[in-house]
Order: sequence, then structure tokens, then C-alpha cells
Amino acid sequence: MGRVTERRKVLRIRDGAVSSRPDTLVAEEPLEIRLNGKPLAITMRTPGDDFALAAGFLVSEGVLADASDLQNIVYCAGATVDGSNTYNVVDVKTSPGVVVPDITLERNVYTTSSCGLCGKASLDAVRTTARHPIADAPPLALAPELLASLPDRLRAAQRVFDRTGGLHAAALFDERGELLDVREDVGRHNAVDKLVGRALQSGGLPLSRTVLLVSGRASFELAQKAVMAGIPVLAAVSAPSSLAVDLAAETGLTLVGFLRGSSMNVYAGEDRIALRAAAARG
Repeated sequence: MGRVTERRKVLRIRDGAVSSRPDTLVAEEPLEIRLNGKPLAITMRTPGDDFALAAGFLVSEGVLADASDLQNIVYCAGATVDGSNTYNVVDVKTSPGVVVPDITLERNVYTTSSCGLCGKASLDAVRTTARHPIADAPPLALAPELLASLPDRLRAAQRVFDRTGGLHAAALFDERGELLDVREDVGRHNAVDKLVGRALQSGGLPLSRTVLLVSGRASFELAQKAVMAGIPVLAAVSAPSSLAVDLAAETGLTLVGFLRGSSMNVYAGEDRIALRAAAARG
């Protein structure tokens, strides 16, 4: 299997001094995801947790919603002309009776944040395919101080980032702020898929009492993945997109952006933030 990091020679210039040395870089390789033997998608990812990535991707596509929907995932042997296994092709086999939607059409409608289609079509697609409605999730009351503490906890858990400086991260926290899982990847959407896929494989969906924190911005695609996994709160250290805010308002997702230090913006779902206590202290 591929390595998470690789070494490359680099010419280093510091204050006029020039030296040559090896540098540690994050690995990036393509992963082809097949569904019941048929090619479905290719994503550029950091090798590792490939089965979880594929499972999480199919949760966001509305194919999988529970561990019982998944029969198995395997690497495809003979993935190259000479018959060798690159460990860059996986095949996901669904359980008998699982209805597989027209994914080609679905992907054109709503999975890519840059697809160029109208926001209404994207919002409608997620709302009608979500199998873990956030409106049915148990109530949460999260203190702003708890949310403010999460980025530092995520950063402390980013082991590969410390070596490369080139990875996005996503983490799941429980309502007490305890870290449940963290994944790193060259793509932020892959990091989220790996979290969700691991939860599906362990029978943990829906993630109805958790907070998803991402290290960058909150795009429509990431909001979609949270909704499809039943995650009620998505927080990001950077800005959300307008369509992510629209999706959050439409589905009841709590969306927090610019989570830095003690400051944050709540764009939707403020009912899960303990604002009254925060106002009293202010």
C-alpha cells in the first residue's frame, strides 16, 4: 500500500544561504472507487483508511446508511496491465436488497461544490436523499467555550501535519468536547469521508450527538457530508460558502465558521449554542 508521506530532494534557501536536503511531503495518489464492480469515481487522496474513505463517500451519495448495507470492500487485484495490485482501486459490494440510486445523475446534481448547477437543485437533492434527518437528532446545548477549545485539540492530534505541513484534518468530538476520531488527508472532503466511513463500519451512524470540525473552510460538499451522516454541528476554522449556509438552514444543521480563539460566527442552527449563558457572562 502507498505511504502517507514521501521524501523528495529540495533546494533550501534561508537568509541567502543555500543547501540541499530531503524534505518530507504528504503523499497524494488517485483512488478509484467501484460500486458492485462498476467504476464510480476517482478521488485524489492520501493513502490510508481507503476502505473507510470509500464507505464514507457512499454515505454522502445516499447509497449506504448503516453497517448492514455494506457487504464488503476489497482492493482490486490486477489493477494494472501487468496484473499487479496498485492498492489504488477499491470495490464496494452492497448487501443484497440495497437499492443503488442513479449515482451518475446524483453526482451531477449535488455532490461537487463546483458543479455549476443551481443551488435549489443541490439543496433539494440532499434533503430528499438524507436518511438520518438532523431534525430527529437529540437536543444539544454546546457552550461557546467548548467549541472554542476544539481547534487546539484538533491541531494537537495532527501528527502527519507536523511532519509535512500539507494536510487537511477533520475531527469528531462528542458533546462534552472529547475527541472521538481524527483523520488527515490531502483533501478535506476525504478526511471527512474517512471519519464517516469508520463510523459506518463500526455501526456508529447516525452521528447524532457529535460535532464535526474541519481545518479549513466549510463548503457545500462538507455540509452535505455532515447532513448525510446525521451530524448536527459542523464547525470550521475558516469561512463557509453561501450554499453551505443555505443547506444548513434548510436541514437544521448548526454551522459555525471562523472558529478562532474565543471568536466564532454562527450561520445557522443557533438553537444548539448556549447563547443565553454566554450573554449572561458578557
